[in-house]
Amino acid sequence: MFEELHKKMNHFWNDDRTLAQTDPEYIEMFSRFAYDEVVHEREANDPKLGEADRCLAVIAAIIGAQGMDAFEMMLPVAYRTGVTSLQLKEVIYQATPYAGFAHALPYLRKVNDFLNAENVAMPLPAQNTVAADGRMDAGEQIEMRLFGDMMKDFPRKGPEDTRHINAWLTKDCFGGYYTRGGLTLAQREMVTFCLLIGQGGCEAQERAHIQANLRLGNDEHFLIAVVSQCLPYIGYPRALNAIACIRAALGERETGLYADMTAGNGEA
Repeated sequence: MFEELHKKMNHFWNDDRTLAQTDPEYIEMFSRFAYDEVVHEREANDPKLGEADRCLAVIAAIIGAQGMDAFEMMLPVAYRTGVTSLQLKEVIYQATPYAGFAHALPYLRKVNDFLNAENVAMPLPAQNTVAADGRMDAGEQIEMRLFGDMMKDFPRKGPEDTRHINAWLTKDCFGGYYTRGGLTLAQREMVTFCLLIGQGGCEAQERAHIQANLRLGNDEHFLIAVVSQCLPYIGYPRALNAIACIRAALGERETGLYADMTAGNGEA
């Protein structure tokens, strides 16, 4: 895997002057760290984070950080690792409520270009599992599973002038995107966490989704392994902030001090 990733990076730009020619020391430093030391750390310390899920996490973090060049470089590697066409699409779909349509659309176009080059017939099989008029009820059930019974009647809680946003979160985000196929619920929550840590400045939402990951079996060691694999792409400050959020969420869970997520729409 190290040699494959190294080769992809060296030949990523379709130009006579690749980074390997213009910046060989940079390529050597980054490749040794990201594709040797970091990857081998996962293999040694958290075999639960499989190679395909590792690629899903990295791709989601790259989208959050808005790194199109790195995303394009990772696509063929992820695909050959076992990430499916549906999973690639669903990561982009999941990014829409968290990064916004303006940020997700270029990545959807890039994935479509990649799948076309791989001769994948599109559109892919539909992944909707809930009818349009059932999204509110389905979304509320998902919210309660991820964040607890405090989310019951969430669309009708909080200040009146923002209740419509609560309703959108339940119906659109959780009832529309979280109920789709292609990714397991645990994978979808891992992807969401990585989208948030890639963006930075989303610590309140990170802590909420750490709790959701924990409820689904993505434990502390798994989440730290995920952050570790994303670190080369998002940098130390955002990675360290994410680990601090993991520690804080665990402390809040243990002491019963976890804040009501209905305040400020914190569960988004």
